[in-house]
Amino acid sequence: MPEAQLETRTSQLETDLKELAADVVRRAMAGGATAAEAVIQEGDEFSTVVRLGEVETLKEAGSRALGVRVFFGQRAASTYTSDFSLNGIEKLVSSALVLAKITSEDPHSGLPDAALFGALPGDLKLFHSDVYSLPGAERIDYARRAEKAALDYDPRIKNSEGGSFDAATSHKILANSLGFLGEYRRSYCSVVAVPIAQSEDGAMQRDYWYHMSRSLKALESPEHVGKIAAQRSLRRLGARKVKTARVPVVFDPLVSRSILDHIFEGVNGDSVYRGASFLAGKLGEKIAGDNVTVIDDGTIVGGFGSSPFDGEGIPTRRTVVIENGVLQSYLLNSYTARKLGMTTTANASRGLAGTPGIGPGNYFLQQGTKSPKEIIAGIQDGLYVTEFLGHGANLVTGDYSRGAGGLWISGGELTYPVEEITVGGNLKEMFFNITEIGNDLEFRGSVAAPTLRIDGLTVGGE
Repeated sequence: MPEAQLETRTSQLETDLKELAADVVRRAMAGGATAAEAVIQEGDEFSTVVRLGEVETLKEAGSRALGVRVFFGQRAASTYTSDFSLNGIEKLVSSALVLAKITSEDPHSGLPDAALFGALPGDLKLFHSDVYSLPGAERIDYARRAEKAALDYDPRIKNSEGGSFDAATSHKILANSLGFLGEYRRSYCSVVAVPIAQSEDGAMQRDYWYHMSRSLKALESPEHVGKIAAQRSLRRLGARKVKTARVPVVFDPLVSRSILDHIFEGVNGDSVYRGASFLAGKLGEKIAGDNVTVIDDGTIVGGFGSSPFDGEGIPTRRTVVIENGVLQSYLLNSYTARKLGMTTTANASRGLAGTPGIGPGNYFLQQGTKSPKEIIAGIQDGLYVTEFLGHGANLVTGDYSRGAGGLWISGGELTYPVEEITVGGNLKEMFFNITEIGNDLEFRGSVAAPTLRIDGLTVGGE
């Protein structure tokens, strides 16, 4: 099909789906609902894993589904379907209407205020068609090249858990009975390598590296990804235990994001109104050091957490969560905002069914001025964490204890790998003890943090 005809056909399909979403809302209202919203999600996905040069898994799929949420006053219910036939849509709407009439009333239930709806203007550059521009064989070759680069890097790379390449596109449409009708498209592709290094005594260590992009053109080469993955695996050979000590701990960016995850759980409106967060009731109070500023921004062009509107149809925005250590805002959807007597921060996230949850936009810790090397150079004895195992944070008390692996710092340098250790402390103290923040902030997803130095932690070993 010529490109011009393809673009015309794509535009027609999008128009048809927007009209379908609006029609589902009309049908729900005609059935007696006091309010309704419909969401359509469609997408394509390609995924392959190559292990030792051979294709281990290969998946290519397309999906399209429709969900509806209806209200009878303060009673609500939702249903979803992948059947887009007239009969399927009629069943979808009628089932939701029947369910809504028998659910319990919730005084905080309902759509957001009509005045809040809208979408960011302009192109956020979330969709690039080139993620699907490669023939299937070349997509597989991306995975094979990443693994080969790792295996060829050093003779001690003896095995592999594989190289992988993924590509996906998605299209979302949201309509409601208060007049909102919006849509956006997204794309991403990624390449990963997971090599296994082996020492002379037969001990094995694995690590990984990856890159992710909205467009194929901006994706790091498979060879670069494989090389970095090999280096990360090799530096773990000869890992040993260390004696229990209270020392500075430096978090590699891939694990420093976990600290942000804990903050997100603490400022999540669901956790706050349930009293399940140690940050409940702390707005306006100092909860971290002066150097800590955390921002949630769903408006960044090309961001992995960007969108023109949130899961309820409210324009995304930039929210300062923590500023110079002071808690400025929780992250809310309209339901939790009503519960807390506040205003939504446009952080609603939703699938096809159920009530909207809360999700981040581009959520990050503002970077500092020192390089990771400079941060490490300032430590006589300490730990550089490259991996956490399991989950060990209590969001009510703040108690923190996680299994870890990494590299020991001695004399301001990374010296030898360590394993079978734990890192322990309390989140309430840890946020105040972030003494250094690196200048290496990089988004490899919607949540990002630079290298961090946290003092006062206990490294548990022998």
